[in-house]
Amino acid sequence: MKKIVVVGAGKIGSMIAELLAGCGDYEVTVLDRSAEQLNRLETTKPVSKIAADIADAAGLRRILTGQFAVLSAAPYQATRMIAEAAKAAGAHYLDLTEDVASTRTVKQLAAGAKTAFIPQCGLAPGFITIVASDLASRFDELHDVRMRVGALPKFPSNALNYNLTWSTDGVINEYCEPCEAIVNGQLRDTQPLEELEEFSLDGVLYEAFNTSGGLGTLCETLEGKVRNLNYRTIRYPGHAAIMKALLNDLRLRDRRELLKDILENAVPITLQDVVIVFVTVSGLRGGQLMQETYANKIYSAPVGGRVRSAIQITTAAGICAVLDMLATGRLRQAGLIRQEEIALQPFLANRFGRYYATPTAVAAPASASSAPAANAA
Repeated sequence: MKKIVVVGAGKIGSMIAELLAGCGDYEVTVLDRSAEQLNRLETTKPVSKIAADIADAAGLRRILTGQFAVLSAAPYQATRMIAEAAKAAGAHYLDLTEDVASTRTVKQLAAGAKTAFIPQCGLAPGFITIVASDLASRFDELHDVRMRVGALPKFPSNALNYNLTWSTDGVINEYCEPCEAIVNGQLRDTQPLEELEEFSLDGVLYEAFNTSGGLGTLCETLEGKVRNLNYRTIRYPGHAAIMKALLNDLRLRDRRELLKDILENAVPITLQDVVIVFVTVSGLRGGQLMQETYANKIYSAPVGGRVRSAIQITTAAGICAVLDMLATGRLRQAGLIRQEEIALQPFLANRFGRYYATPTAVAAPASASSAPAANAA
């Protein structure tokens, strides 16, 4: 049984702990500075709990010493501290961050490391990067790679057509920071909330617009190999216009704590959500212009006797599947591992990755000894 530490006892950290403790192959410790948050942890299997401040670098290093891996479900601002402690303690490091600057720090720490550093293991970046890389590998010449993801309420009922489903800090950050893209073969920054488009899927109309961080390291990997590459967040129509008014006209992009307070006190949380993954790749194959599309909707579902939101399920399943592949030798054991290095089919065959392949599954994952083996990535 491998020992792992989950940093962060919020909605996603709770779901990660539930999946890993429930499978029986991991001894799980959850760390959070809030004892109250730890007491609210929702897991059906027992886990160890430590109330500690990660700003105490020496204390964090002691906690991580002897652990197989640390999984960060903490806010992106904590990335550097956790990654540095993981390297000092000799533990593998995985996170969920979409923050570009934080990922640069992880890449620097991964250089020469004797353990694996795997940032961006969630939904976007994360699973969507794995999908896009798989589709892109099927073409002789790439033209366009379009990646779209949204975590949306099933029943929108306010002017924003939105409910809080994950980190408020994360939402604000992706709406404010510059976005990476490849445009006509050139790597460039684009502005968040711009390049608005509309599309229909299963008869429902959506809008999508630039947000930061969703591409992960894919721009760097595909630079010089693709004509256009971009990532946009999916929302219901009208959302972008209101957010632009709040951020730009009312200048709340310069007062993010105030914006966070407004959103968390005015926009309800919901567990009744849907995650949409929509990736389209076009290019040449055998001399013909071809296009392939991956589209999937994952809904909230009962897991461990409780209804979990779709964003909880997909985000936690992503990082747990990558950890599982690392623990069973299906990934390299040292240095930086990019999401695009992870093969799609082994990921989907994994006991946690199956939440994407069969999104309505509610049974607890089997133990490693009874789960079908996946091919090496």
